[in-house]
Amino acid sequence: MVFMQSCRTSHQHSVSNDYFAIPEIPMNPVERHVFVYGTLRRGGANDITQLSPAAHFVGLGSVQGTLYDLGAYPGLVLSRAMENALQNAVVGEVYAISDALETQLDEIEGLAPTPNGEYVKQKVPVDIAGNQMLCLVYEIDPSWVNNRPVIASGNWLRHVGAAGPGGSAD
Repeated sequence: MVFMQSCRTSHQHSVSNDYFAIPEIPMNPVERHVFVYGTLRRGGANDITQLSPAAHFVGLGSVQGTLYDLGAYPGLVLSRAMENALQNAVVGEVYAISDALETQLDEIEGLAPTPNGEYVKQKVPVDIAGNQMLCLVYEIDPSWVNNRPVIASGNWLRHVGAAGPGGSAD
């Protein structure tokens, strides 16, 4: 990292010494992952695989919480955020995403340009085939799910009968 910084500084100042004329090597951004459990799942109304820049599928995953039916979309309350709730595995998909795609997801979930208070973005461990991966999750504010039906299966696609990974009926 120090070497890259010194090369970058020298390159930016156009030092003519050939030793410092090494072109800047673009550094890969820190890879981010998102866990999607509702309309952003493959086959859902806001299918993440149809957005650009492309998301890269990592695998099916699950978190502990309660999934609620809000009509056109679900809301997830993570188990740590709600005492005495009906908690079970909420299933979804994990994708590697770019900063640009995260910005689009923030807009879809009502966090940008001005937050509407419905969702908050959390970093939580997600279970993927017995392994844990830290992922972004859009969690609904518990006040938005009062008197809403619980999706006992924890699977939005199954609940609405949509096709997608893990969405078909048993």
